[in-house]
Amino acid sequence: MVIKSVDLCNYRNYDYLNMNFDDHVNIIYGDNAQGKTNILEALYVCATSRSHRSSKDKDIIEFDRDEAHIKVAVVKNGSNYRIDMHLKKNKHKGIAVNGIPIQKAVELFGIINIIFFSPEDLDIIKDGPSERRRFMDMELSQLDKIYLSNLVNYNKVIVQRNKLLKDLNYNSSREGLYNLDVWDMQLNNFGSSIIERRKIFIKQINEIIKDIHGKLTGNVEILEIIYDPCVDSDELESKVKESRNRDINMKCTNVGPHKDDLIFLVNGKDVRKYGSQGQQRTVALSLKLAEIQLVKQIIHDTPVLLLDDVLSELDSNRQNFLLDSIGDIQTIVTCTGLEEFINNRVSVNKVFKVVNGTVTSEN
Repeated sequence: MVIKSVDLCNYRNYDYLNMNFDDHVNIIYGDNAQGKTNILEALYVCATSRSHRSSKDKDIIEFDRDEAHIKVAVVKNGSNYRIDMHLKKNKHKGIAVNGIPIQKAVELFGIINIIFFSPEDLDIIKDGPSERRRFMDMELSQLDKIYLSNLVNYNKVIVQRNKLLKDLNYNSSREGLYNLDVWDMQLNNFGSSIIERRKIFIKQINEIIKDIHGKLTGNVEILEIIYDPCVDSDELESKVKESRNRDINMKCTNVGPHKDDLIFLVNGKDVRKYGSQGQQRTVALSLKLAEIQLVKQIIHDTPVLLLDDVLSELDSNRQNFLLDSIGDIQTIVTCTGLEEFINNRVSVNKVFKVVNGTVTSEN
């Protein structure tokens, strides 16, 4: 899978941009705050329908403009795809694939499989549980449309159930309690499916990550990821019922996969609690590399790797390991200078320079 080109119009700090990418390593360099990350963000938006930096479309539309456009051309398994996205400040976005409008954003997932690696990803170990759940959700949503559908429906159930809990807190009624039973049944149906799929996903990651982490640490460390669900799937229904009074008092849902977490064990110890920052970053790198391998196994193709100024956050050993792992994967990298690639003897196929929203190709 490769991204052939991207066109932007009124997106962030770009009035208009057209870029054609090489199938292998592409470098986008320039000083900070010039718009390098905006290009990667646009690719991510076309793959997932949302930004990794903002939850609102109006935030990614150029200032003083009412709408923006993104167009991405992709080749996947020998087939050509063109994704057109029309972003509007006060309306839902419009999305078309090969000129055919799609009704739901979930239909977009899986056309482009993207692995996004930014400095923030290095903090996944020490950050809160929501970031680790987001990691599972974003990867599984690209790989499994049934999971994505269950997740979307589950989140809708949580929103509606929480709204009902607030109403019941002020005025408990028979009708309200009946409606709560209905939401509880749906919570159990969607939630138990999410839990079981996450179990399989973490098992698959564990089968890959031990070897990667062993090589990265000179076989000194053994890494294992433990899926830590708030409640197991076969107990979800009963635990939700047990928590009902508490939920009404707190006006929110306290049991379900939206409370899950991951535990990272290095040589049997929780690296979030007992590991150094260096160990935590090595685990985060191993996780990202395992993610790449798993996607390749499942889709029988290569994902597109986006590296957003992440090399500057890694020491030379981790830099080399990451760059050696790229192999045949199309990679689009942002950085402030080319020295790190020259020093690491990476074969760079295409170079772009960004200055204040203007991109020039240097080869």
